[in-house]
Amino acid sequence: MLAVLEIIAFDAGKAILEVYHGTTEVSVKADSSPVTQADEKAEEIILAGLAKAYPHIPVVAEESVAAGRVPDISEGRFFLVDPLDGTKEFINKRDDFTVNIALIEKGVPVAGIVYAPAKGVAYTGQAGKAEKLTIGADFAITHREPIACRAPSGELTAVASRSHNSPETEAFLSEKGITSIKSVGSSLKFCLVAEGAADVYPRFGRTMEWDTAAGDAVLRAAGGITVDLDGNPFLYGKVKQASDSDFANGHFIAWNRLP
Repeated sequence: MLAVLEIIAFDAGKAILEVYHGTTEVSVKADSSPVTQADEKAEEIILAGLAKAYPHIPVVAEESVAAGRVPDISEGRFFLVDPLDGTKEFINKRDDFTVNIALIEKGVPVAGIVYAPAKGVAYTGQAGKAEKLTIGADFAITHREPIACRAPSGELTAVASRSHNSPETEAFLSEKGITSIKSVGSSLKFCLVAEGAADVYPRFGRTMEWDTAAGDAVLRAAGGITVDLDGNPFLYGKVKQASDSDFANGHFIAWNRLP
């Protein structure tokens, strides 16, 4: 499956870069978040690719959900898609925005790809195997290398959001005695933990499932784990929530290993 997801993600990334290097038109959705023509073009490509390759697997995609198109996921197997995670980074011409595709089975992200087209790198994960890919200017893979979470050490390094820091995050870092912090946008935060560049990614701000599923899949394949604030494994396919909208995430901590 990952070979197919790679092709689809690279095609979406190519369309995104065409907009990135041109003129970006920004609109505002009902939830006040920004959206660009790159988000929309990339989602069209991903939906078409998934429909062709896996016509019987429903797809929950960010822009489609925003437009009111939500498939039936009651069978427990579905794709989560964020065609352009890190739209603010994209708009501000920073390069840490990503294409995200993940397969969910019974609440668990079992396969996923995170592709950062402006960086020329991608991360994939499935069945206990995670890789970092180098992507050339022609959108072909030039190098693959296995990645894994690093073993815990005495001093922890955290990765935090560039755009969404919070008092709760600061309190967590203080409680754990963490002073070494890396800052990056989008789902690349999961990937830094997955490749051993950091130990933990705490997130106390609101996210949606399509923001996190692909990165979470890579992290789990690399030996890490994402948990809620009670220490329970983080699950996907959250609908009919009393406290929030469908597919909204609660707070979570992504670890290289459980402390």
